[in-house]
Amino acid sequence: MAVEEGHRRRDLALVSGVVALVVALLLAWLALRDGDAPEPPVAVPSPVATPTPTPEPAPTPTDPCARQAPAGFAPTSITVAGVAKGARVLALPRDAAGVPGVPPVSDKLSFAWDRGGVEPGSTQGHVLLNTHTWPDGTAMGNKLLTGLDIGGRIVLATGKGAGRQVACYTVSERSEVLASDGFPGWDAVDGPPEVVIVVCSGRRLGPGDWTHRTLWFASRAGAAT
Repeated sequence: MAVEEGHRRRDLALVSGVVALVVALLLAWLALRDGDAPEPPVAVPSPVATPTPTPEPAPTPTDPCARQAPAGFAPTSITVAGVAKGARVLALPRDAAGVPGVPPVSDKLSFAWDRGGVEPGSTQGHVLLNTHTWPDGTAMGNKLLTGLDIGGRIVLATGKGAGRQVACYTVSERSEVLASDGFPGWDAVDGPPEVVIVVCSGRRLGPGDWTHRTLWFASRAGAAT
C-alpha cells in the first residue's frame, strides 16, 4: 500500500508539472497575441537622389526675314541661299554712259549695287546688282550660274545688332539673253519691288566680253515690319 501511495503522489506531481507548463505556455501565447511582444523593426526607405534637371537647349536664332526693314537702305552684304553668306556689297555709281558700276576686276566675290538707284526694302522698283564671272569658274558669277535657281532666297542687309536692317527676296525668274539684245525693263524704277542680279554668261570672247547675260528676278518675300 505504501508503494502504491508513493506512485500516486509521483504521478500527481508529474501531472501538476505538465499542467503548470501548459498554463505557462498559454499565458505566454496570450501575451504575444495582445501585443506585449516587441514590435518588428520598421523598414526605413533608402534616400532617393533627385535627378539634376536637364538644361533646355538654347533658342535657335530668329529668321532674319521675320523682321524686315520698312523702308529702303543702302546694302553692305548679301546672302544667297546655297551660294554665298554675307558676301560684300559695294555701292558704286554709274559710269558716264549711265551703265551701273561693276566691282574691280580683281574682286571676284563681291557684288556691286547701283548706288543712287532703287534701294533694298523699297516698296517699288528694281534693286540692281551685278558680279563678275571668270573663265576659270571661281568668281561669284560662276557660283550663281551653278547654284541659284527659281525659289532661291536672297537677303540684303546693312548694320549690326539692333541697328541691323534686312530685306528678303525670292527668285521668281531666271533668264539668259544675248548681250546684244539686253532685257527691256530690267532697270525699272517703278512697279513691284524686285531684286535683279546680272552676270556675264555664255561664251567668253575676250576680257569682260561674253556672248550672253543671265538675269535673276527676285520678288519681295513677306511683308515689312
